Amino acid sequence: MMKYNNPKPKLLIVDDSPINRSLLSDILGEEYETIEAENGEEAIAILEKLGVEISLVFLDICMPKIDGFGVLEVMKEKRWSEDIPVIIISSDDSGEHIEQAYDMGVVDFIRRPFDAAIVKKRAINTIMLYSKQRLLASMVTDQIYEKEKNSNMLINILSHIVEFRNGESGLHIIHVKTFTEILLRKLVSMTDKYKISDEDISIISTASALHDIGKISIPDAILNKPGRFTDEEFNVMKTHSKAGAEILEQLTLYKDEPLVRVAYEICRWHHERFDGKGYPDGLVGDEIPISAQVVAMADVYDALTSERCYKKAFNHEKAIEMILNGECGEFNPILKECLKSSADTIRNEIYHAKTMNSCESVKIEIPTEILKIDELSSSKRLMFMYNYESEKNKFFSDFCDDIFFEYHLDPSILKLSACGAARLGLSETIVNPFEEPTLINKIMTAENTKKELREYSVNEETITEHKCNILLDEKIKTVKIVSKKLYSFSDKPVYIGVIGKIIEI
Repeated sequence: MMKYNNPKPKLLIVDDSPINRSLLSDILGEEYETIEAENGEEAIAILEKLGVEISLVFLDICMPKIDGFGVLEVMKEKRWSEDIPVIIISSDDSGEHIEQAYDMGVVDFIRRPFDAAIVKKRAINTIMLYSKQRLLASMVTDQIYEKEKNSNMLINILSHIVEFRNGESGLHIIHVKTFTEILLRKLVSMTDKYKISDEDISIISTASALHDIGKISIPDAILNKPGRFTDEEFNVMKTHSKAGAEILEQLTLYKDEPLVRVAYEICRWHHERFDGKGYPDGLVGDEIPISAQVVAMADVYDALTSERCYKKAFNHEKAIEMILNGECGEFNPILKECLKSSADTIRNEIYHAKTMNSCESVKIEIPTEILKIDELSSSKRLMFMYNYESEKNKFFSDFCDDIFFEYHLDPSILKLSACGAARLGLSETIVNPFEEPTLINKIMTAENTKKELREYSVNEETITEHKCNILLDEKIKTVKIVSKKLYSFSDKPVYIGVIGKIIEI
């Protein structure tokens, strides 16, 4: 019968007495891998290196350099104590110290001298308890992720249907969402006036994709008119903001959900202006919800920088200048300051979105006849649209000459586009890329090292570019590597990976 070599759980024993450490190691060594530290300073270094590989810490209180309370303080500050349980073993059993230890997150307190059987039993119980907690937390996290992913997917499908009917590319949705998130984060960093949380940023950015959903009520002859509207046509066009809000208001089962409430605000009021000269309700100043104010600016920016049948696209700098000068209606002065401060970030992020979609050089539109077939239910139409887009994106990604890559930190995996992998002479999927030859290290050079990435400030620039020479098509060639660092959406965002493109110069 095949035997599996499962590693033993790691226990960290922290005590300045070699005898005490040796005694605990002897008691626990058969069932656990024990690691010893003779003071708090060593313990912190081990925890920094091994993290949740440590299943349990046995900690003394009185030690030189950094005592037990010092270790607990660091563990609390770095949030290690949420995942790594600590049992205090000490002869100092004063009520004040015991209470302080529990207040700092320890799970148990064992007085010395102790009974070996009790130590073993408490170690087993504590490790089992935390293992179950980690499993449950992982399951809940996975369920939340899947729920959010499915919600975002359906929202984007609906939004793309509106965009295709309007004769625009789906990039408009991506640009508005990107702009909205950047501006909201800048707003939070500049003022606390609007009390916006990370969750609010996520909801508003997601809901922004629905800002023009009311356009499904506009007749094709007006919606796709090749030229400027007459006054009468423009009045019809302006009804889309109210129409979108009414669609969402009729979702009786979901209208109290935060996402739907925010989407309602954005749909109805993203054409209002700060001076009261917008529509449909002529709201003034902060009568307009901040969600709608930000999406309004995002919508105007993308309209300016996109080509239309009646105008050429303005460049980024000109678009920013026009918005700041009030040429597109008046905006909140605070948001204008945020726009000035984040103009470079917006340019880089929007450029990156266009770069990552540059393979799609041939515009393919879904025939409107397909969407009008009576036999197709709404769900089948949605599924058709989704499958159509998925197949199209996969085709262009597989056959274009550009090299796209995607790096996941945990687990450490580098994925290359099919064509890119062939040109580099590598596999499409590479596990632990930092352990691969120099070529892979050059691809990841823009990201420096894992340690630097983990300490990277979310408020700093996330788009990086650098040039290097690599073996491409069996020849040494100079390339530019453009990459975007990705962070989790949490109270304290952490680095989770990179997406990027290698461009031959």
